[in-house]
Amino acid sequence: MRGDEDETRVGALSEAEVLRRILGRLAPSTAPVGPGDDAAVLAAPGGRVVATVDTLVHGPDFRLAWSSGHDLGWKAAAVNLADIAAMGARPTALLVALAMPDDTPIDFVEALADGLRAACDRLAPGCAVEGGDLTVSDTLTIAVTALGVLEGEPVRRDGARPGDVVTLAGDAGLAARGLGLLFDRFRDAAGTPVPLGPDHLAGLSHAERRALAAQLRPNPPIGLGPVAAAAGATAMMDVSDGLVLDASRMAEASDVTVDLDTAALGDDPLVYAGGEDHALLATFPAAAAAPDGFRIIGVIRSAGSARVLVDGRPFAGRGGWDPYRDWDATTG
Repeated sequence: MRGDEDETRVGALSEAEVLRRILGRLAPSTAPVGPGDDAAVLAAPGGRVVATVDTLVHGPDFRLAWSSGHDLGWKAAAVNLADIAAMGARPTALLVALAMPDDTPIDFVEALADGLRAACDRLAPGCAVEGGDLTVSDTLTIAVTALGVLEGEPVRRDGARPGDVVTLAGDAGLAARGLGLLFDRFRDAAGTPVPLGPDHLAGLSHAERRALAAQLRPNPPIGLGPVAAAAGATAMMDVSDGLVLDASRMAEASDVTVDLDTAALGDDPLVYAGGEDHALLATFPAAAAAPDGFRIIGVIRSAGSARVLVDGRPFAGRGGWDPYRDWDATTG
């Protein structure tokens, strides 16, 4: 631990002091009414607001041994910004609810605030934390509501039509490789996660470091959401739970079949089943050119007996992550 770190725990401070520590590290509010009142007042050009919420819970969503406060702040912002982008909207504000044990170090909370700000600055310039809530819990939980504005019509999941091309912006499978690395290399003999100290990280290859970064600090292409909308995307969604699983959701909503192409995607199972890269899956009319940043990975076909095909054949593998089916509290 660095000598200048503040070892004060949140339980030794008042809610007002914890809040002051957080607000002091966030970007200044540009809203008509920002943090500090009962509710924020936000400008909504065009009169329509896009809203989403996502929750990160210690255990199924992250491990404190593996994630720093900065990592968690960044990830909590990124996963929500991606959902706004997937509607073709521009993110404008985050509302953050933080429930934490009273022995949480205040410097961890400050680092989390730094991560929130850094993610907004990098991924969605102009977006900032404009409010939230603090409370005590035995389990560290971060719930973020993201808001955005539309410059045109929203791009929904249900607009894909036979003949459309299927495209992807961002990585597929990289974050899953990072998660696998954590479970394979960063647990002790009893299965308990061990911290990612400098000695552990020193032995990682460049590719392994990149995979870890994709898992701990995802870098979704937020700016490409509005670009895709302007280019005529017929359907779009955030790939958070796995390419096949999320493609099946788009196919179900649009009543079509998605046919993925291994020539574009390769044959790594993690590309198809791995989640948390938060890439943008979008469809475009065949006659329209996909914007820069989107690569063609398949085609939309008329609805058949299978919602997702790979090279024309029904996908038979595991298509993604379902927390109600896949979470196992015994895995560390």
